[in-house]
Amino acid sequence: MAENSLTDKLCNAAASGNLPDVLFWLQNGADVNGLNKYKRTALQVVMLGSTSVVEALLAAGARPDVRDPVLGLTVTHDAARGGFAHTVRALLQHGANVDLVDDRGNLPLHLAATAGHLDAVRLLIGRTAEPRMPDNQGRTAGQLARECEHLPGRMATANYIEEYLSSREYFSYWKIMFYQHNNSKLQ
Repeated sequence: MAENSLTDKLCNAAASGNLPDVLFWLQNGADVNGLNKYKRTALQVVMLGSTSVVEALLAAGARPDVRDPVLGLTVTHDAARGGFAHTVRALLQHGANVDLVDDRGNLPLHLAATAGHLDAVRLLIGRTAEPRMPDNQGRTAGQLARECEHLPGRMATANYIEEYLSSREYFSYWKIMFYQHNNSKLQ
């Protein structure tokens, strides 16, 4: 019972972005990966704009890839959807897996693109194993950004994704050609 109350207190401090209280509860035995009464960890309920709180939880051993029991979202999905690029960066620095999909087949990249959060897209796209992967409805991150291109940030996001993927195709083509050319001399 005491552990649950410590975990609840840690989660409440994280949810309000209160770094001193988060550090206090961690130092006083709260389990950084413990579940609160709503079955969430402190990292799952953290105020995502509070990067210092996110970093403190991660430094204390919080697992960044714990999934939400309702939609299968990770904290990286939540941060990407909300456009919290500094939080996304902190999660990436602590080994968050950007290739996990939620129950709807969305990568964090899909959610950042849908919301038009270009800074988050820039952080995620190069670390995503297959940035062209479609969601469960067959839509890619670029397509999701284009669907709402009339909304702020969407057009720039869609254009960035398209340019990034085009440059990767070009780079990959010339890399293959260079490799084949150099290896043909060796044979």
